[in-house]
Amino acid sequence: MLEIKNLSKSFGKQKVLDGLNLICKKHETTVIIGRSGEGKSVLLKHFIGLLRPDSGSVLVEGTDITKLHDKGLKKIRARFGYLFQDSALFDFFNVYENVSFPLREHTSLTEPQIREIVKTKLELVGLPNVENKKVHELSGGMRKRVGLARAIVLDPEIILYDEPTTGLDPVMTDAIGELIQKTQKELNITTILISHDISSTFKIADKIALLYEGKIILEGNKEEFTANTNPIVRQFLEGTCHGPMRMAL
Repeated sequence: MLEIKNLSKSFGKQKVLDGLNLICKKHETTVIIGRSGEGKSVLLKHFIGLLRPDSGSVLVEGTDITKLHDKGLKKIRARFGYLFQDSALFDFFNVYENVSFPLREHTSLTEPQIREIVKTKLELVGLPNVENKKVHELSGGMRKRVGLARAIVLDPEIILYDEPTTGLDPVMTDAIGELIQKTQKELNITTILISHDISSTFKIADKIALLYEGKIILEGNKEEFTANTNPIVRQFLEGTCHGPMRMAL
């Protein structure tokens, strides 16, 4: 579904991605893990052209989006849903207005049609009858769910999650993880998620990719990660500051 080839990106003198390669298969959940500050969000933004690489390719079913201009890129982006780390809800909109926003921007549906779709998506993420709530009335977990409802309102083929459990307690983290699994199965979509939460990653991932110093240094499933003896992998999984992995800047 999505392939990254030899991707490199620097900001000034700081090289963030360094010849990175990654394949994300259709209808699977790929979780990219790594330390804070390692460049996971930078990588995710390349997937839909929010950032342009210095070199390398980003292929969506064979189409290199790094070579597309506005019209072509807009068409590709319509295939994606994106859940930002802070949910990125509009504070001046209520829940209904937030979730319906992409439908108003990208379709010519009638108001009754929009209302029915919003209702269905909110029910899917476990939030029935909250359309009139203001953003400031929502808990952290509810904001994530509203953000997810908005991300799937256009029925995307691929959903990108930017650390969806950041700032949540362990119980809500588990609930969001289950919701991600449910959404992937019910909508039969391709899921790409970045995280540094190991327990959640092991629970939801079909494939895990560890990003370190600009490269993917290990790809595999839970069993392959837990059995791997690479000291960098072991240090990250065990969450210790002692080992070869240096502190990210």
